[in-house]
Amino acid sequence: MRFISFHPYRTIGIPNVKYIKPEHTFPEIHAIKRADFILFPEKWQLPILVHGLKKKIFPNYDTIVLGHNKIDMTRALQTVCPDHFPYTEIKGNTAENQREMLDTFPFPFVAKDPRNSMGQGVFLIQSEEDFVAYASRVETLYIQEYLPSDREVRVVVVGEDIYSAYWKIAEAEQFYHNIARGSHISFHSVPDEALELALRVSRELNINHAGFDIFMIEGKPIILEFNVLFGNQGLMTSGKRVEEAIYQYIMDTYFQPTPGAPVGGKRIS
Repeated sequence: MRFISFHPYRTIGIPNVKYIKPEHTFPEIHAIKRADFILFPEKWQLPILVHGLKKKIFPNYDTIVLGHNKIDMTRALQTVCPDHFPYTEIKGNTAENQREMLDTFPFPFVAKDPRNSMGQGVFLIQSEEDFVAYASRVETLYIQEYLPSDREVRVVVVGEDIYSAYWKIAEAEQFYHNIARGSHISFHSVPDEALELALRVSRELNINHAGFDIFMIEGKPIILEFNVLFGNQGLMTSGKRVEEAIYQYIMDTYFQPTPGAPVGGKRIS
């Protein structure tokens, strides 16, 4: 089994992997053609790998496309779980739309950079001055209601199952729940409602590798977003290695032995 990986840190421990930098796709095209499976391509590579070379990839096509930017992700989440998503408005950045946003959302509210989909580009807007500064650097206004919470659940889905789940708990009066910003992790009493929602949404959207961030608001799970390249700090804390789960899922899903053949895969004549 020959794997090509375009993201080495996500595939450490998977056997028979050759790492290629994404920008070397065409110089390495012959090695890519010979590969049995492609790991962690970037979105711009999908026409080459999926449409052109008909390669099997992980994460799958839907995961990469929907996870690439917040607008596509939001539209999908608003479709499959509208009652479990914050009230959100997405509009072109015009003076009229800026005024409409300010008239619609009371302070504080959340603004996001739609071009950034991996947990970055999220701002707490507490004044009109904050909003003007945000609007000056984005082409599209992405505005969301503010839901106060000092913690969120991270649910990690690999393949068709939940791989891990834990709380990310912010420091006192801290808006962000990112571990890199000082939040801490707890595996205690993760609510079943958050797990069930993440699993349902991942299956409806055909997402097979993501970290879902979920608030619990008065006992109701609210999905904020999902990250395809989620942080591994929580998984390392638990002592788990997600690469093993990825490898097992790929082998079980795409490389089952041919019916009527022994485990080694050689057809019985």
